[in-house]
Amino acid sequence: MGISVVVLTQNNADTLEQTLQSVSFCDEILVIDDHSTDETVTIAKQHNAAVYTRALDGDFASQRNFGLSKAKHEWVLFVDSDETVSPALREEIMEAIQNVDVNGFFLRRQDILWGRELQHGETEKVRLLRLARVGKGKWQRPVHEVWQVAGAVGTLTHPLHHTPHPHVAHFLADINTYSTINAQYFFTRKTPASVFHIVAYPAAKFIQNYIMRRGFMDGMPGIVVALMMSFHSFLTRAKLWQLYQKHG
Repeated sequence: MGISVVVLTQNNADTLEQTLQSVSFCDEILVIDDHSTDETVTIAKQHNAAVYTRALDGDFASQRNFGLSKAKHEWVLFVDSDETVSPALREEIMEAIQNVDVNGFFLRRQDILWGRELQHGETEKVRLLRLARVGKGKWQRPVHEVWQVAGAVGTLTHPLHHTPHPHVAHFLADINTYSTINAQYFFTRKTPASVFHIVAYPAAKFIQNYIMRRGFMDGMPGIVVALMMSFHSFLTRAKLWQLYQKHG
């Protein structure tokens, strides 16, 4: 019984080394690279990864499903290029895959932003299905994608360590990209976009993350995350409104 790990990359040379070192216990490393122009591919090959060059083309689920199609082992673990698997999580994974009655596992993710572990707000209760048997499901949604796995699933205790957004400009660039894809997805589903949605959704998102989920207890990183996620909500619905204006 083995594990294939899939990592999506695009110009992640700054973080990929640490990510790949943390998943060296896996039997196969697959890197699906979106035409990186830095040292990402070189680093991947130094860690004996099988590298596939494939354009993301605005669809994270498709990219992940491509990685699934290349996996040679019974279990597949998805780890992002700014995430690491701790020794404790590694041991938990190795024990979990011995369970013959379960087809997948949710993983908790611990965000570490600018040196501070976030305990509240947007990321407090994030659970991501990242470990599952091959052939038991597919990824869906082009962004904020989810792995729909058939059968019983469990939840592991130890978290993935996630160190996103080295600076605010990087955070803004990601939000701009994700909100564009999200707006296009909502447009295909005929999700409404009115002045009310453009104003109310971001305001509600901020109140939820900063006050109700106590993001204020995470200090300055907490308020930055709350504001950024509110801005993401605003951009998604403003871009969606523009799509309706353009396409009638």
